[in-house]
Amino acid sequence: MTAIQMGIRAWYMSEYDDPLGEEIDETVTFLDLFEALDHYRDVYDVLGVGDSVIRERCFWKLSEIMECDYDYIYEQWLMGA
Repeated sequence: MTAIQMGIRAWYMSEYDDPLGEEIDETVTFLDLFEALDHYRDVYDVLGVGDSVIRERCFWKLSEIMECDYDYIYEQWLMGA
Protein backbone atom coordinates (compact mmCIF):
# COMPACT_ATOMS: atom_id res chain seq x y z
CA MET A 1 0.00 0.00 0.00
CA THR A 2 1.26 3.45 -0.87
CA ALA A 3 0.99 6.40 1.50
CA ILE A 4 -1.86 7.95 -0.51
CA GLN A 5 -3.87 4.74 0.02
CA MET A 6 -3.36 4.84 3.79
CA GLY A 7 -6.47 5.03 5.94
CA ILE A 8 -6.74 8.43 7.58
CA ARG A 9 -8.31 7.18 10.81
CA ALA A 10 -5.63 4.54 11.40
CA TRP A 11 -2.88 7.07 10.67
CA TYR A 12 -4.48 9.75 12.84
CA MET A 13 -4.99 7.45 15.82
CA SER A 14 -1.38 6.27 15.62
CA GLU A 15 -0.08 9.86 15.56
CA TYR A 16 -2.34 11.73 17.97
CA ASP A 17 -3.80 11.08 21.40
CA ASP A 18 -7.14 12.55 20.41
CA PRO A 19 -10.33 10.59 21.13
CA LEU A 20 -12.18 12.65 18.51
CA GLY A 21 -10.13 10.76 15.91
CA GLU A 22 -12.39 7.76 16.55
CA GLU A 23 -15.10 9.68 14.68
CA ILE A 24 -13.11 9.77 11.44
CA ASP A 25 -14.67 7.50 8.82
CA GLU A 26 -12.57 4.34 9.02
CA THR A 27 -12.81 3.73 5.26
CA VAL A 28 -11.56 7.13 4.05
CA THR A 29 -8.01 7.32 2.65
CA PHE A 30 -5.71 10.18 1.78
CA LEU A 31 -6.59 9.52 -1.87
CA ASP A 32 -10.25 10.11 -0.97
CA LEU A 33 -9.27 13.37 0.71
CA PHE A 34 -7.22 14.43 -2.32
CA GLU A 35 -10.09 13.64 -4.68
CA ALA A 36 -12.56 15.51 -2.44
CA LEU A 37 -10.35 18.60 -2.64
CA ASP A 38 -9.90 18.15 -6.37
CA HIS A 39 -13.68 18.02 -6.86
CA TYR A 40 -14.46 20.76 -4.31
CA ARG A 41 -16.38 18.43 -2.00
CA ASP A 42 -16.89 19.13 1.69
CA VAL A 43 -13.88 17.55 3.39
CA TYR A 44 -15.71 17.45 6.71
CA ASP A 45 -18.33 15.18 5.11
CA VAL A 46 -15.57 13.02 3.65
CA LEU A 47 -13.73 12.74 6.97
CA GLY A 48 -16.93 12.23 8.92
CA VAL A 49 -15.87 14.75 11.54
CA GLY A 50 -16.22 18.53 11.60
CA ASP A 51 -13.16 19.41 13.66
CA SER A 52 -10.78 21.97 12.15
CA VAL A 53 -7.76 20.64 14.06
CA ILE A 54 -8.26 17.20 12.54
CA ARG A 55 -8.74 18.74 9.09
CA GLU A 56 -5.56 20.76 9.43
CA ARG A 57 -3.52 17.76 10.58
CA CYS A 58 -4.85 15.72 7.67
CA PHE A 59 -3.98 18.53 5.26
CA TRP A 60 -0.42 18.63 6.64
CA LYS A 61 -0.05 14.88 6.13
CA LEU A 62 -1.58 15.08 2.65
CA SER A 63 0.86 17.83 1.68
CA GLU A 64 3.70 15.60 2.90
CA ILE A 65 2.39 12.64 0.89
CA MET A 66 1.85 14.76 -2.22
CA GLU A 67 5.23 16.45 -1.73
CA CYS A 68 3.72 19.88 -2.04
CA ASP A 69 3.42 22.94 0.13
CA TYR A 70 0.66 22.95 2.76
CA ASP A 71 -0.62 26.21 1.28
CA TYR A 72 -1.42 24.44 -1.99
CA ILE A 73 -3.70 21.99 -0.17
CA TYR A 74 -5.23 24.74 1.94
CA GLU A 75 -5.90 26.98 -1.07
CA GLN A 76 -7.55 24.07 -2.89
CA TRP A 77 -9.86 23.68 0.09
CA LEU A 78 -10.64 27.41 0.19
CA MET A 79 -11.62 27.37 -3.49
CA GLY A 80 -14.32 24.82 -2.70
CA ALA A 81 -15.58 26.49 0.46
